[in-house]
Amino acid sequence: MIFKTKKLERSLVFLNETRDGIVSYSKINHPDEMILILKGHSKKGKMFVESLVVPPFHEAGPIFAGFPANQLPFDSDYIGMVHSHPVGTAEPSSEDLHNFFGLVSVTIKSPYDDEDIFAWDSTGNPIPILDE
Repeated sequence: MIFKTKKLERSLVFLNETRDGIVSYSKINHPDEMILILKGHSKKGKMFVESLVVPPFHEAGPIFAGFPANQLPFDSDYIGMVHSHPVGTAEPSSEDLHNFFGLVSVTIKSPYDDEDIFAWDSTGNPIPILDE
């Protein structure tokens, strides 16, 4: 075989207090959902979240949060998005998977603490979140 087919094990690391930003923004927007874009980089399957972006023209309510992706300025540092689930589990819904953006989708569930943050790939498989 000419090419190696080594499967990358993906993981996620939050840098620069981005985890605290996600928790705070979720609490501020409760009982509505919130949505943010994750900026960072990926190296050998390890994704690093360096900052958060409020998407332009985003909309949110008690059971939805979204934004028109065609209104985003081009930025190769976008690696995914995070949104909250004010009720229920952090598992991605079928709508979450159909609107997947980037390399990773992060969900935070109420009551919005560090241990309530979960990461998923585009098929709904969990991605481990590592400490900085």
